[in-house]
Amino acid sequence: QVQLVESGGGSVQSGGSLRLSCAASEYTYSNYCMGWFRQAPGKEREGVAAIDSDGSISYADSVKGRFTISQDNAKNTLYLQMNSLKPEDTAMYYCAADGVKETCSYYSGGWYLFGYWGQGTQVTVSS
Repeated sequence: QVQLVESGGGSVQSGGSLRLSCAASEYTYSNYCMGWFRQAPGKEREGVAAIDSDGSISYADSVKGRFTISQDNAKNTLYLQMNSLKPEDTAMYYCAADGVKETCSYYSGGWYLFGYWGQGTQVTVSS
């Protein structure tokens, strides 16, 4: 059973930075998609960024140029570097994974396609 554990959330002022981490245990898929999602109160869960086993990366338009997704395969860890944070970035952030890399093609509106989820980490950006 794959377990995903996020960390790195917190409270920052507008313009600040945070780096989220997602540690994946026993993740042995050679063909995969991993992504970051967020959900603000009263809003639908949305895809923020995704990376597949070939290294292909996708970003939501709202975070392009500000957020960077990366992975350390040796550590089985996924990262999300968030710079120039805005109050509208405030949300619970989730790490997710799926054993099919093509899932990344649908990450934007297809959060339900991901089979494994972390518990989430809260990011709060104040103005």
